[in-house]
Amino acid sequence: MNMTQDTQKTGLRWLWLAVLAFVLDQASKLAVVKLLPFGYPGVEITPFFNLVHVYNKGAAFSFLADQGGWQRWFFAVLAFAICGLLIHWLRKQSVTQRWSGIAYSLIIGGALGNVFDRLVLGHVVDFLDFYWQRSHWPAFNLADSFIFIGAAMIVLEGFRSEKKKEATS
Repeated sequence: MNMTQDTQKTGLRWLWLAVLAFVLDQASKLAVVKLLPFGYPGVEITPFFNLVHVYNKGAAFSFLADQGGWQRWFFAVLAFAICGLLIHWLRKQSVTQRWSGIAYSLIIGGALGNVFDRLVLGHVVDFLDFYWQRSHWPAFNLADSFIFIGAAMIVLEGFRSEKKKEATS
């Protein structure tokens, strides 16, 4: 089977969604960098949501951000390894397995969006700031959202699969 046939008959066909997620993430970050000064208090969109321009040198919620720089390479290698594993799984599954194909592709696109920032900028650009009164959720970006949605879809698929197994038992 050649690569074109492989892509059309396997979950690799869903990789277009990873490319779209990556492009949307990078375009949104570029807009924030161009339009909002770094560290600016933000633009209020709603009573619970601001657009801000902040950097994250760590992982989720700035985990390990205060380390000496090794975390940049660690998270990049980890992201590439996870993306490689997800692409391997996409290649092994049928194109008709839409739910997991979409989930894996969203995770791949989001992970590569943040890896690009880490490798090119040395940090990840975050700009979505949700809060309640004076309590702020850590700022995040579209890549983080895509990763979260993809992971949630995988968890939901696990519950759906369990229900199907129980129903057929």
